[in-house]
Amino acid sequence: MPPVPYRRVAGVLVPLFSLRSTQGWGVGEFRDLATFAGWMQDAGLSLVQLLPLNEMAPGQHSPYSSIASAALDPVFISPDAMAEFAHAGGEDALPADARDALATARAATAVEFDAVRAAKTQAFALAWQAFDGSDALDAFRERERAWLDDYALFRAIVDEQGADWRRWEPRLAACDPQAVAEATSRLDARVRYHAWLQWHADAQWRAARDDARERGVAVFGDVPFMVDAASADVWARQDDFDLDATVGTPPDAFSDTGQDWGLPVYRWSRMEENGYAWLRQRGARAASLYAGFRVDHLVGFYRTFARPREGEPYFVPAEPHQQVAQGERVMRLFMDTGAAITAEDLGTVPDYVRESLGRLGLPGYLIHRWHRRWHEPGQPYIPPREWVSNAVATTGTHDTETFVEWWDGLPSREREQVLLAAGAGSSENALDTVLRALYHSPSNLLIVPIQDLFGWRDRINTPGTVGDANWRWVLPWPVDRIRPTPAAARAVELAGLARAAGRL
Repeated sequence: MPPVPYRRVAGVLVPLFSLRSTQGWGVGEFRDLATFAGWMQDAGLSLVQLLPLNEMAPGQHSPYSSIASAALDPVFISPDAMAEFAHAGGEDALPADARDALATARAATAVEFDAVRAAKTQAFALAWQAFDGSDALDAFRERERAWLDDYALFRAIVDEQGADWRRWEPRLAACDPQAVAEATSRLDARVRYHAWLQWHADAQWRAARDDARERGVAVFGDVPFMVDAASADVWARQDDFDLDATVGTPPDAFSDTGQDWGLPVYRWSRMEENGYAWLRQRGARAASLYAGFRVDHLVGFYRTFARPREGEPYFVPAEPHQQVAQGERVMRLFMDTGAAITAEDLGTVPDYVRESLGRLGLPGYLIHRWHRRWHEPGQPYIPPREWVSNAVATTGTHDTETFVEWWDGLPSREREQVLLAAGAGSSENALDTVLRALYHSPSNLLIVPIQDLFGWRDRINTPGTVGDANWRWVLPWPVDRIRPTPAAARAVELAGLARAAGRL
């Protein structure tokens, strides 16, 4: 059978944190993915695209605010699946404040990350006290030492000196070898604790992923373009990053000023000198976790828009031929991992980047509402039957408004254009009409946000806003009780679509 991206499949985009269960601790956990895969199997969906699972920065809820490119976030661990937690007495052994936090997390209508972390932190502490060593942990530490040694030490120092390594004792902040050796010895117990947590996260993740695979569901991850400045990676590899500038985007049709993400800029010349070692490590780690992965902010690997503290913004590399050469080198090293790759090529992307994707054979994204003939009168929608085969067809992303919200805001004339391009009359249900057109499109990969499979209005994230509504949405039903709900009838309809479109 050809690799996943090059055969016809239907899939769903959903954050893991949204897949809560009645057994969970108020957030979707690794094991809940396997349960959700059972419903996917009913619905004829054979690929799930997750958002990043990397450990989030303290106090952050966005999966794109990572303090470690390789570590899985312990928030997704199920404490009651840890033998040590059971030996320590389980939930009954939690102190009162942890039980209160757990009750708050379970009763909330959205993910209360602070409450979840408060409860799980104390659960992990109890389990760690009951842990008496394991050869399997030692084997895990040896297998993953390329990233785990730096990460576990970083987290141990964070426990001692605070979250921002730039405020640590100066020699440690500079990653001085002698200071690092002293900290490794002094903090040995905390280093082992954080390695132990990653061991549990890894085991629970792989069990859930393998269970999903046995149900015919391939699991795709998401590799963010960058990590937080206050991350284990930047601390351990300071020569690879320029901390005197930040990553952003130039002004475009959506923003007169562009964007500043506040993330450090790659020192591309230095990375080239060391053979892109860190990016190779990231690719290898992602390939070990997922059947495939989405490359976030593809254009940034070709040309990074840097905003220095002083002076004018600039692209690095500066020239288009340099940008193409660099981007293709990076994409090839990701492709060399053997994982299936998709490329998030949305936004203001030069034509030569998409031409490069064509040469590499990597599928980019076709967003229904934006895939139009923009230079023709009336800017007509391109009928899905005319879309290319090597692409990810979809109705939107985790950052866009849902299909229903978008449809509600369209003038009647544009609605007619949408339905005409989808091959339907104006009296038909718009969502199902567009879904059917996308299912039957030539595009091999169809990955639809779960909201648009059901016609929900709830958003995952609204870019440019900070508030409680972002990154906290959960399904209206626990995943372990999804089959008796209206989701069961919808699964039958979706499976019928997949069968008729040759996506089963």
